[in-house]
Amino acid sequence: MIEAIKDKEKWIQRIQDFANSSLWILTRKEITDHIKSYRFNILMAIILLTCVGSLYTAFSSIRDVASNLENNQSLFLYLRVFTITGENGTLPSFVTFISFLGPLLGISLGFDAVNSERNKNTLLRIMSQPIPRDYIILSKFLGSLAVIAGFIFSLGLLVIGIGILSMGIPPTFGEVVRILTYLIMIIIYIGFWLSLSILFSIRFKQAATSALAGISIWLFFSIFYSIIVNLIVNASVPDQLFQGAASAGAQAESQQLLTTLMRFSPNYLFSEITTILLIPSFRTLGPISMEQLAGSVSAPLGLGQSLTIIWPQVIGILSAGMICFAIAYFIFLFQEIRS
Repeated sequence: MIEAIKDKEKWIQRIQDFANSSLWILTRKEITDHIKSYRFNILMAIILLTCVGSLYTAFSSIRDVASNLENNQSLFLYLRVFTITGENGTLPSFVTFISFLGPLLGISLGFDAVNSERNKNTLLRIMSQPIPRDYIILSKFLGSLAVIAGFIFSLGLLVIGIGILSMGIPPTFGEVVRILTYLIMIIIYIGFWLSLSILFSIRFKQAATSALAGISIWLFFSIFYSIIVNLIVNASVPDQLFQGAASAGAQAESQQLLTTLMRFSPNYLFSEITTILLIPSFRTLGPISMEQLAGSVSAPLGLGQSLTIIWPQVIGILSAGMICFAIAYFIFLFQEIRS
């Protein structure tokens, strides 16, 4: 009993020490600055309006189906809400909007994290205070990531709330866990773009240059990378006249090469994570043969099995984000601030 009381006092003391630490004070300042900035609020309004529009279309499409059901356990209606598009493809799905606009949110919160402080000469004032140097870069990242996490979780809970009001059916426990897992994956994905933009803000002195660098990489992976990969794969496929009986094998090899090259793109990795998490009946990624399909059971996967499939993709995006932040961290620690 006495040991439990001592442990509780230690934890309370640790929380009080963290609340009074320089790192938390700087992080809280970053969160406040982001929430009060016009840039974040405008981008948040755009994402919110587009996602609400896609959700309205999705709920309109599945409302009739939901009214004839006693429960949605077999159809995963709340998961379908994220992937349903408008009639005739007039309005993209929630997933499409998040995949497209999410990186912009990360880039917008990090592209001037350090260089704007240096150009305003406020970085020297902060460094003149008794604050460890690494606390500055850590607070920049943690403050922006906290704002992103709050916004994404609010958006996810908004989807669940609108779904209950619209369909009249509560989500199952499995759906809620899958949705929360998907929201965490979104935060990890946007965190990668945030780390990359903070790296550019340290490397380039002008905020416009770092913003253009981040947007250029985002456009490259969003539009041009798939085109380049298709050209490389098509050039590597043997001519149709010489394929003959081995055409099926050649097509399988070219498809495998296409998948391997596309997995160097964070956008493609995130699309695979989205597919497995929001469509439980999806059992595998990449090309498979008919022999591999033989004997498989057409039942939806559990969350643990789905996480097993996408684990390499999650580690890939997480590692890329950690590498970008580690490079930014060490450059900032050894960079000359007065120049």
